[in-house]
Amino acid sequence: MDVSSYIKELQSVEEYSFSLEEVLKKCNKTEIAIKRELSRLVTKKEITNLRKGYYLIIPPRYSKQEQIPIQLFVEKLFKHLKSNYYLGFYSAAKFHGAGHQQVQRDYVMTDKAFSNIRKSSLDIHFFTTSKWPSKNIVEKKSDAGIFKISSPALTAVDLIHHHNKLGGISRMLAILEELSEEITKNDIEDLLSWYPHKSTLQRFGFLLEQELQVESELYMPIIKHLKASNFFPVLLSPKSKEKPGATSNNWKVDINIQLENDL
Repeated sequence: MDVSSYIKELQSVEEYSFSLEEVLKKCNKTEIAIKRELSRLVTKKEITNLRKGYYLIIPPRYSKQEQIPIQLFVEKLFKHLKSNYYLGFYSAAKFHGAGHQQVQRDYVMTDKAFSNIRKSSLDIHFFTTSKWPSKNIVEKKSDAGIFKISSPALTAVDLIHHHNKLGGISRMLAILEELSEEITKNDIEDLLSWYPHKSTLQRFGFLLEQELQVESELYMPIIKHLKASNFFPVLLSPKSKEKPGATSNNWKVDINIQLENDL
């Protein structure tokens, strides 16, 4: 079997990515011949080299973009990389219907460090966490099978926790507002059972109550959880040389930035 035939076989079962090892096992050719054939297919833009030894298949309907949606290959890619993952941040928000700001970059949370991928029209940004979620990961279905995303509550706290790297809280306020419509009490309770960052929960609760003005059943479990142990004043947007001052809200959040919702 040659490489082109193998790629057609993969597409017939809705698979859109493959590793060099897979091709070497399937095709009765030398490694040099296979690499030459892969290189030819990359030049013809029928496949693209995502990272060393891993390729994406670009069917004709995606040839203009020179990329395929991440949900068609992310599950298989992370099996190959032997790592946990979920689509998070703005990528997960989009699947929860909170995507009024079209973000061209894909965001993935993993439990191992990977270099960001930026080539032609591919732009994948990786974040890592040392405390892997025991809950709040949701399975969705694509043409290529299942893929994993963060639940609405986990998407919201991830955005808040990493907001300095993602454009700031004001930029994401409209997305948090749309996400809050999808967050359930169960989602919050699941999050509170394992989530380690107390200061992020303070900011999350503050935004839910004061800025997004959601039903109290969503933020009351958070304040109850925080009051079960000590919690201390935090800045709404942490700055390296700034310390929180006196606060006048239940969440002990010092509002050190002006919030503007662009929805």
